[in-house]
Amino acid sequence: MLYHLLYPLHKTLSVFNVFRYITFRTIYASLTAFLICFLLGPWVIRKLSNMQIGQYVRDDGPQTHLKKAGTPTMGGTLIIFSITVSTLLWTNLTNYFVWIVLFVTVGYGGIGFMDDYLMQIKKQSKGLTVRNKFLLQAILAMVTGILVYVSPDFSTRITIPFFKNLSPDLGWGYILFAALVIIGTSNAVNITDGLDGLAIGPFIIASAAYMVFAYVAGHVKIANYLQINYVAGSGEIAIFCGAMAGSGLGFLWFNSYPAQIFMGDVGSLSLGAAIGTVAVITKQEILLALVGGLFVIETLSVIFQVGFFKMTNGRRIFRMAPLHHHFELKGWSEPKVIVRFWIIAIALALISMSTLKLR
Repeated sequence: MLYHLLYPLHKTLSVFNVFRYITFRTIYASLTAFLICFLLGPWVIRKLSNMQIGQYVRDDGPQTHLKKAGTPTMGGTLIIFSITVSTLLWTNLTNYFVWIVLFVTVGYGGIGFMDDYLMQIKKQSKGLTVRNKFLLQAILAMVTGILVYVSPDFSTRITIPFFKNLSPDLGWGYILFAALVIIGTSNAVNITDGLDGLAIGPFIIASAAYMVFAYVAGHVKIANYLQINYVAGSGEIAIFCGAMAGSGLGFLWFNSYPAQIFMGDVGSLSLGAAIGTVAVITKQEILLALVGGLFVIETLSVIFQVGFFKMTNGRRIFRMAPLHHHFELKGWSEPKVIVRFWIIAIALALISMSTLKLR
């Protein structure tokens, strides 16, 4: 909105020419999203507390978590609001990809909201059934895959990190592939969201990494120099990524240990889907497994634990899954688990960015 209102004024006052630059708008989209979360956070926490929308804590989990019961949840609504407002303010609203990422973020936020609403307000212990939740996720993901597929000049080839000459073309199959990326990332972030700030930290890191990927993919000269797929218009997605990172930082102010608020499914499902969609648009789909490696590790720990438990009649690989609970039960304090997992996420993001040259 600001881009459309203020950039045309550069013909009269040259200072408004700065609105032409994606880098400038990305910085201020980040700051805008951060300020929205930071300023509205206390009000949202009070509102959720007054509505008695508090976190449910499992009895079979680490005993230290029992004190978290009743902490306001559904804070993801604040994150989605700040991302949406900031994106609408700072992006070029004629950009096709901007509306796709907003559609996914709000859509998956709606699924998470329904799940949280049924549990927290209607007091239905299980919320949406697993089947219904997955069905809604699949429908939205397939629609998104189709929207990306039909976008002008979009390539259905997938990029394999470290192999510049290996780029298989999936054709129509790309729609299903994109849907799987979005669904997988959404649920991976949801699984990771188990400790104060554990999910939002790696989310901020992944958003920053994809901010860079989106910018270079949308810049024809840089994309050609780095020998990555040029995606016309994807540069504007860097602004969206900046808004995600900024909103994440604003939310972390209140979600850091000890948390005053949790994001709930409305946050984790939508943020994961947003990152997955950005990965698809920027043609860095496979690399997401490295950028969001922490989310992958957490998800695999659950898959391996369940599979091994069933195959061995009750034996376990970890003391408890997801993996962060395993380390808690080994005696690590919650802040130590969180910060060390953040360090791993940073290292993985740096390695992923190195692939821009290692081709």
